[in-house]
Amino acid sequence: MTHWFHRNPLKATAPVSFNFYGVATAPAATKVCNDLRLSRARLLELFTDSSCNPEMMKNATDLYFSLLQGFILSLDDSSQECKLRYIQNFKWTDTLQGQVPNAQQDAVFELVSMGFNVALWYTKYASRLAGKEDITEDEAKDVHRSLKIAAGIFKHLKESHIPKLITPVEKGRDLEARLMDSYIIQCQAEAQEVTIARAIELKHNPGLIAALAYETANFYQKADQTLSSLDPTYAGKWRKYLNLKNCFYMAYAYCYHGQTLLASDKCGEAIRSLQESEKFFAKAEALCKEYGETKGPGTTAKPSGHLFFRKLGSLIKNTLEKCQRENGFIYFQKVPAEAPQLELKANYGLVEPVPFEFPALNAHWTPETLAAFDLTKRPKDDTAKPKPDEEVKPLKEPDIKPQKDSGCQIS
Repeated sequence: MTHWFHRNPLKATAPVSFNFYGVATAPAATKVCNDLRLSRARLLELFTDSSCNPEMMKNATDLYFSLLQGFILSLDDSSQECKLRYIQNFKWTDTLQGQVPNAQQDAVFELVSMGFNVALWYTKYASRLAGKEDITEDEAKDVHRSLKIAAGIFKHLKESHIPKLITPVEKGRDLEARLMDSYIIQCQAEAQEVTIARAIELKHNPGLIAALAYETANFYQKADQTLSSLDPTYAGKWRKYLNLKNCFYMAYAYCYHGQTLLASDKCGEAIRSLQESEKFFAKAEALCKEYGETKGPGTTAKPSGHLFFRKLGSLIKNTLEKCQRENGFIYFQKVPAEAPQLELKANYGLVEPVPFEFPALNAHWTPETLAAFDLTKRPKDDTAKPKPDEEVKPLKEPDIKPQKDSGCQIS
């Protein structure tokens, strides 16, 4: 079963040379700086390389983050701050708020911003794979795993590293708690979509499928509510996606709950459940149109024409007709005025983020290497600091088209 997922664009960043002329006083220090520059450039290349796979991404991220940790961690495991933490200025754009970057002279800001992009890459990799027409079982597992890894990275950044930033995160920016929570929940919900598709394919118990669909719909609702206080100019399209997925999986839940009721000879209630499924499907269909017409960062797509959407419409129609036929021939039960209350709890298939940790400090970082950075030799007038209001070129993602009237990018 193919899937369709909304994706916000990757964060963009200004190049960083890590050239500390005069400050890096020995070959070991110069080598670490060269390695940092090259590994950062390589990682940024991989973000937009459609041939990149999770193994390539992990190798590149482990190398860069292990080197970057030398600007953050103390070598003696003490709580003392590394002297290099504030030596370099980093600039990053926002996924929702256009190409005007935020600049901070803080290596932790670089760590969390690049980590955020790595998590986004895993979601985009999952999306590309999930959109294939003939997705294999192994590919479906890769999609599931990638979304759980992404959720784990977002969770780790939110809980362990973003709180360490000296400059507080501005409201509505990527690293703010509301957005981080929404990304985490969305990853969990999308991974559960893969579980639901697998359960349907293997013809699992309709009660289990209904419960999973209900839990997934609730995830999407929670992610949407988390974004509700954000400016709709930036978050409107994303919220339309979360809304339509909520309605879509509520339709799934009522459809499969109807099958469960029919199997229990509750045909009247089954019909009412299927009628409720139809209502949610109609809402999802209307939201698909609104999603396509809403401007802002996000995927360009017509979800109502997608196979996963059309399949559910046919399933609801056929199941309802079956219930109505059987009620007319066998059961003759009254159809309740009120839809059945869904109090479904899935005991299997619920998704939790994969725990994530940054790699250990690179072996090139020794006390001698750190000592070779002499901060007293920094120029007094640091004119090389980037200006925070300069534009940063967006990453050229393979599936991106610019949206001229918003100044944002859509992916």
